[in-house]
Amino acid sequence: MSQSPITHDPGKPTPPDSPTPAGVPAPTNGQAAPVERDPCLILTDRYPDAVAFAATLHAKQSRKGGDIPYISHLLGVSSLIIEARGDEDQAIAGLLHDAAEDCGGEPVLTKIKERFGARVADAVRGCSDSLATDPLLKAPWEIRKEAYIAHLRTASPDVLIVCAADKLHNARAIWNDVHVHGEQILDVRFTKPARIGWYYRSVLAAIDGRAPKELTRPLAEVVGSLADLLDRRYPAPAGPLLHQSD
Repeated sequence: MSQSPITHDPGKPTPPDSPTPAGVPAPTNGQAAPVERDPCLILTDRYPDAVAFAATLHAKQSRKGGDIPYISHLLGVSSLIIEARGDEDQAIAGLLHDAAEDCGGEPVLTKIKERFGARVADAVRGCSDSLATDPLLKAPWEIRKEAYIAHLRTASPDVLIVCAADKLHNARAIWNDVHVHGEQILDVRFTKPARIGWYYRSVLAAIDGRAPKELTRPLAEVVGSLADLLDRRYPAPAGPLLHQSD
């Protein structure tokens, strides 16, 4: 014989160990239930298209000094942009911010413009410190970084949010590597570890107050700790060292 379904009597509290009946709000210990809101950003089909495009461009690349697929960094940067309430063009620029610099220069920028629009292409251009078709033909490291920092001082909001997310994701990865593998990992990951602290401090100074605080505040925290460690491990003269070999 079939049994009648168990229903909840609104006049009686739900026993502590009993599952909350369907349609009845979960107990909140006297506190107001959290209000669910619509997402601040609804992504379109352009976003997964950009993920696929970035994955193809960077398919054979790994994170610096390791074997982690490079796409992990691009996804991380884009995620940080979304969490900082960036829009879809900015999130796509986060996915593609290294495409021109590391995967073919101006011809790749042209493809990005055709596929994702001028705004995304302009943001990617503004986040690139080189547009050499062959990465081996890039200018020396210090020259590129000096020019990039100077550019950031007048950069657009699109460039600033992507740059802040990029630097935050990279700085956290470096800090985590040091804690997991020890300080010696810096000599493996970088050809110029003594200059990394200067670079991150300079970028932060150029974007602080103009990029979203959701990114610059945590960036300031990790850069402070990382730069102090680098200054201690690699004592160096203050200021940029131009015209060194890369």
